[in-house]
Amino acid sequence: MRVRALFLVGFMACGKSSVGRQLAQRLDWDFVDLDTHIETRERQTIAEIFRLRGELGFRAAEASALRELTESLQREPLARNTVVALGGGTFAQLPNLELLRPWPTVFLDAPVDDLWQRTLEDAAKRPLRGDRTEFARLHHERLPFYRQARVTIVTSGKDPDSLCAEIESTLHSWGKLGQEEFDPGKMVQRKAEAEKTTPSGSYPSPRDYSGTGETK
Repeated sequence: MRVRALFLVGFMACGKSSVGRQLAQRLDWDFVDLDTHIETRERQTIAEIFRLRGELGFRAAEASALRELTESLQREPLARNTVVALGGGTFAQLPNLELLRPWPTVFLDAPVDDLWQRTLEDAAKRPLRGDRTEFARLHHERLPFYRQARVTIVTSGKDPDSLCAEIESTLHSWGKLGQEEFDPGKMVQRKAEAEKTTPSGSYPSPRDYSGTGETK
């Protein structure tokens, strides 16, 4: 398989961390949970960062950690292949979405009612969970971003083994396309060249919901 890294995106409680960790074990890849990486880097828990710096402070730390991670994956020729589980709001920040366009991304999609039920036991760990109405509103706002992932996998009725097998099959098909298909440097170059010949406004973008996101 020639794909160097895979980023899992989706709303809180969709299974990014649990599926990502199991997938990495199956593939013998490294696994990075972005929220955990941020906590280690900042020496504070996510809840503490939100409490002390606010959401804007957290988003700044998140963006910096993500950029550092992608640069490391791109820069190190001997770096191990890596599965990365993003926070629930990471991909819903437009700068992060643009940063990840050259990379393979998979959206783990689940009904909002299922997601709400999954968060009942650890609500305190999710700073922006809110009540049921706020939860649904946030989910609705983020969907346009999540749907820009390269692949969407519906998780309803599937156990982690099935989801991992489905993602692994997708990875194998991507790998057959060759290394250049997921070479971030070359893809950014091709994008810049395309933009020179593409009229402004030809590709509508969803609204930037920066500041409304939430981890996991």
